[in-house]
Amino acid sequence: MSFPVLILLVGAIFLGAYFVYGGFLSRRMDLSPTRRTPAAEINDGVDFTPTSRGFLLAQHFSAISAAGPIVGPIVAGLAFGWLPVLLWVVIGAVFFGAVHDFSSLVGSVRHGATSIVEIMHRYLGRKGHVAFLIFVWLSLMYVITAFADITSQSFTDPELGGGVASSSLMYLLTGLLMGVALYKWKLPLGKATAIFLPIVFLCVMGGRWLPVSAPALGPLEPKQVWNLFLMGYCFIASVIPVWLLLQPRGYLGGFFLYVTLALGLVGVILKPGGAEYPAFIGFTSEKGLPLFPVLFVTVACGACSGFHGIVCSGTTSKQIGNEKDCRAVGYGGMLLEGLVAVLALSTVMMLAKSDALAQGSPDRVFAEGLATLVQRLGISRDWARSFVLLAFTTFIYDTLDVATRLARQILQELLGLKGARGRYAATALSLVIPFLCVSMTVTDALGNRLPAWKAFWTLFGTSNQLLAALTLMAISLWLWRSKKPWWVTAAPMLFMLAVTVTSLWLMIRPALQGLTTGHAPRDPIGLVAVILLGLTLFLLAAASGALKGQRSGS
Repeated sequence: MSFPVLILLVGAIFLGAYFVYGGFLSRRMDLSPTRRTPAAEINDGVDFTPTSRGFLLAQHFSAISAAGPIVGPIVAGLAFGWLPVLLWVVIGAVFFGAVHDFSSLVGSVRHGATSIVEIMHRYLGRKGHVAFLIFVWLSLMYVITAFADITSQSFTDPELGGGVASSSLMYLLTGLLMGVALYKWKLPLGKATAIFLPIVFLCVMGGRWLPVSAPALGPLEPKQVWNLFLMGYCFIASVIPVWLLLQPRGYLGGFFLYVTLALGLVGVILKPGGAEYPAFIGFTSEKGLPLFPVLFVTVACGACSGFHGIVCSGTTSKQIGNEKDCRAVGYGGMLLEGLVAVLALSTVMMLAKSDALAQGSPDRVFAEGLATLVQRLGISRDWARSFVLLAFTTFIYDTLDVATRLARQILQELLGLKGARGRYAATALSLVIPFLCVSMTVTDALGNRLPAWKAFWTLFGTSNQLLAALTLMAISLWLWRSKKPWWVTAAPMLFMLAVTVTSLWLMIRPALQGLTTGHAPRDPIGLVAVILLGLTLFLLAAASGALKGQRSGS
């Protein structure tokens, strides 16, 4: 398949899906511009702030994207070939991911903009609520820990670390200034965009000329110092009003992603010829991994992501000023992320199987591929490569602070913590585990020391997809009781459950085999997989009981 045909075909499918299937869902959900949203009702200026559709879409897109839709499709494409990944990204984004994001956003708005955890509480009772809370909150702890450690590692990279750190700091300051300009100085959004968006591009590139580094503080190495700084940043970003940092920073990040996406897609359209990388390698990768379920839990964010549901029901639903905006922000935002995944996959398709880069890290594959594509537009290849690598790490911030705010909001809902003191206490509690984990290391099977979170990395994709399945289950219960088309969420829920339960079983099986031979399992992944499977079965049983109770009471 030629690159121009590929991009135009995917673009046409996504555009048609937005108007046809997205319109169908909007009508079935009975979205109304006259129904007051929680953002309009509460409007506390901290978390609940009515926001225009374009502004919110950019912020939401930036929060859900980050590195997820880039890394997953590249890793899966290199392992199984580009065709199965492409099919799953397109089908998954339209019928799974976009449905998941849209329905969780609408469901949250209709339940007072509470998180998906509280929605689970309403339909599964206290026990189901607590079980799901443990799962979601621990998932967020992992996200904060992993992304903080990845960011601090990039800040200490010998080649680009100082530039990345400098770009990140300038990017955050730009977001703060834009927030003040919009809400205190009343600068119109159009003028603010024209002023601050070019500054973001200068910040990302200017870091190379103004590198910064963290000094060692006593026993703390520079990387650990950066980890402490990031924990402090997460605390501040979680408790200050959304208009001061989260909204403008996400808005600018969203526009940056728009520009990057547009340049890359134009480059793909202008690229002659077709794919060089094999379309299909086999149902088993060269490392012995089965296509089902590994491909689906690896692509993750590019097709369907449970983390999106937390964002939709956590920060985004509190900013919906008009119910009609849910389709553009929820359904449309996921389709945009699908385009990012297709663009990332195209950088794999350009490679020959024997290319040394095919054995490289996903960020390098993406940077080199995008640099080649953008070069056709007259942009320097070296400039483009450096720009992409710097931006890739810089915008991890978009996930870091959103995850911290979401964790804080979940604890506030659970513990009933109110006001400023409640925000500070819930944020501090949410950062205790990441604070401890960023300094912990473990020894792998080869005797290498590595960050503790990396030992559980194989669980991340599975737990993320499992979170999506459980979110769809909660939304299906709401739709069932509301006499709305529950099957639109129940069908993808069943598939995602099949994927994740199979994946968990593959992790548990080695531990069971060790027990049968009299060897105690040393790998903690199997134990965690057992816990996740147990929580899943418990929640499924609770959902079944809720359905039976509804039927008997009807």
